[in-house]
Amino acid sequence: MTLLPLIIAGPAHAAAMAALHEEGITGMPGAATWDAPAFAAHLRLPGKLGFIDPRGGMLLARVAGGEAEILALAVIPAMRRHGIGRRLVLAAGAAAAARGAGTMFLEVHVTNEAARALYGGAGFVAVGRRRTYYADGGDALVLRRTLEET
Repeated sequence: MTLLPLIIAGPAHAAAMAALHEEGITGMPGAATWDAPAFAAHLRLPGKLGFIDPRGGMLLARVAGGEAEILALAVIPAMRRHGIGRRLVLAAGAAAAARGAGTMFLEVHVTNEAARALYGGAGFVAVGRRRTYYADGGDALVLRRTLEET
């Protein structure tokens, strides 16, 4: 199977990112979807990174002040456990490092074991906890990864 390249997302990809995000996080702990105008607004800002895996995943991140943050990551249920999430996270890390970021952060629901395993496998470690961070009242773990320029 030929692996299609990741799509570098801009504001024109906002509707596709919103659809992937909605399908990918529905039923996840603390899930709150973003609509297309929210994605478009984020993708217009300086320092934003957007990626779409044509197989069914998306990632939105930002880079500022030598740090990066993953804001949204989703993989559609039918394509989970096919390396899409890892591919997106590693691509975002490489792009952020190329823009001068030395670290990358994110929040993940404490009960989301699959996401925690994905992030742990990509080198993220827990560095904090945000109490009642999510709409369902759940806590978020703050994860951090050191980036290396490639």
